[in-house]
Amino acid sequence: MDETLKELGAHVQEALPDAVGEVIVAYGELTLVASAAEVLKVLAFLRDDPSCRFVSFIDVCGVDWPKREKRFDVVYHLLSPTLNARIRVRVETDETTPVPSATAVFPGAFWFEREAYDMYGILFSGHPELRRLLTDYGFDGYPLRKDFPTTGFVEVRYDDERKRVVYEPVKLAQEFRNFDFLSPWEGPEYVLPGDEKATAPKAG
Repeated sequence: MDETLKELGAHVQEALPDAVGEVIVAYGELTLVASAAEVLKVLAFLRDDPSCRFVSFIDVCGVDWPKREKRFDVVYHLLSPTLNARIRVRVETDETTPVPSATAVFPGAFWFEREAYDMYGILFSGHPELRRLLTDYGFDGYPLRKDFPTTGFVEVRYDDERKRVVYEPVKLAQEFRNFDFLSPWEGPEYVLPGDEKATAPKAG
């Protein structure tokens, strides 16, 4: 199977040498690392070439690498019923450089690109309606970025007095606790509540 995938990857790279930079076969899966500017050419070739026929669009998603200069991977997954095989196309981008929208090649990318924009802030040029999909109106930030706080910035609740939904800064009922995961029988390095009475020196 790996040899078949390597041959397929070499075929695509040979046909599109300026668009496909790297071919990776790992864990029985084929990944093409492509240029973001040429990704539509790669997707159209995979769909139309008789040796490929990746006509089924599975999804497109984002991956966040905050310490990298181009912090986002945009990952496309395609299926070829003819070959009974899947392929992954990966491109890199940053917070300000848009990736061409795949909706012109695969209309099914419409919702997935909106989700990637909503969750990561990844921009897609040429998308017919690039706006938030899952978060609320006026939402601040992008929830799947690794630097987004797990508590979020605001909390939403229904105020019975005002008879409407209100947005308020997040208030934690208690501070985050640090657990040492030691049982009392393993001898913690601190005195357990109540034990200080057993070890306290007796008066006079």
